[in-house]
Amino acid sequence: MPGFELFGDAERESVNEVLDNGVLMRYGFDGMRNGHWKAKELEAELQKTFQTNHVQLVSSGTAAVSVALASAGVGAGDEVIMPTFTFVASFEAIMMLGAIPILVDIDSTLTLDPKALEAAITPKTKAVMVVQMCGSMADMDALKSVCDKHNLIFVEDACQAIGGTYKGKPLGSIADVGCFSFDFVKTITCGEGGAVISNNKEYYINADHYSDHGHDHIGNDRGAETHPFLGYNFRISELHAAVGLAQVKRLPEFLAIQKRNFNIIRAELSQIPEVEFRTVPEGGVESCAFLNFFLPDLNIARKVSQVFKESGVDACFHYYDNNWHYIRKWDHLKELKSLFPITQEVKEGLQYLQGKTYEQSDSYIARNISCLIKLSWTEEQVMERAKVMKRCILEVLNS
Repeated sequence: MPGFELFGDAERESVNEVLDNGVLMRYGFDGMRNGHWKAKELEAELQKTFQTNHVQLVSSGTAAVSVALASAGVGAGDEVIMPTFTFVASFEAIMMLGAIPILVDIDSTLTLDPKALEAAITPKTKAVMVVQMCGSMADMDALKSVCDKHNLIFVEDACQAIGGTYKGKPLGSIADVGCFSFDFVKTITCGEGGAVISNNKEYYINADHYSDHGHDHIGNDRGAETHPFLGYNFRISELHAAVGLAQVKRLPEFLAIQKRNFNIIRAELSQIPEVEFRTVPEGGVESCAFLNFFLPDLNIARKVSQVFKESGVDACFHYYDNNWHYIRKWDHLKELKSLFPITQEVKEGLQYLQGKTYEQSDSYIARNISCLIKLSWTEEQVMERAKVMKRCILEVLNS
């Protein structure tokens, strides 16, 4: 997944242009820039990459989710439906706005289950956030149909799936508003950064203003700009944007390497009858950032995960026992451990998590192993890795 594996002259040259220019902030200082606007250039490149009308760069993927929701009018007391399998940033971004995360089951796609979504809708539901985990996607037509039926805002977090497509459309561009992360371990990286994308001009304008203290960005005198509404600071810097600008131009190169490595390993593991690969919806094409597969049960998955580690097979995750990505170990959310008082509305809204179980999600995550696809592997290394992985799995199955 990480583009940082293949840093080169393009990234260095882009960063040096900013340092030589001396303007590290994305807004203002027009006379000093000598025509250098890395953030604006990156936004233009991302518009083409994501086939979308509008892109607003922000400081992180987490910021992108909060800004996207705020731009669509989500706030205090609103319920936002999200999956049990994601990253902790998903509920953090929702709660930052005073909204209430409603976690529901995933299905064999490892993403939001449309039936679970439908069952979770209440009069307080304002938005639905699908998270395209580990390089693939949900059944987007089914989810969109539910959102349209109930007049809900549809948010697409594609932070882990840049380069994937659904029926010819880039992931992130399908819902009302999309979110991306460009942190250090994403397919393309800015070091830290994110983006909000949309074809809805109102959402874009809101995101543009909200992410920079409410500045309207009209004219070329920053001090004279008005503030149509309250905002915060989620700006990206020119240095971060410079790295991302070089990286996004290399995205086809990165995706080709990922696909090659992914296919080599998948072909080898497909020879094992007990290995079942995640469901990819019809019309979907994975980004190949991860290879995800299911084993017969939790015990076998745990043993395979351990044997992988002992055999030098790194970057393979068993999320059932992971603290970051699955609700099972999110005690700080369930117990509302916060540095500051949480509103009574949110406290009451999250009471459902006390004693709440997710058997369907457990059945998938317990059996799943998710293998990161690195860019730095040679073809020979990938082929050897695939053979070792196959041997490890068979060793456990036959023990």
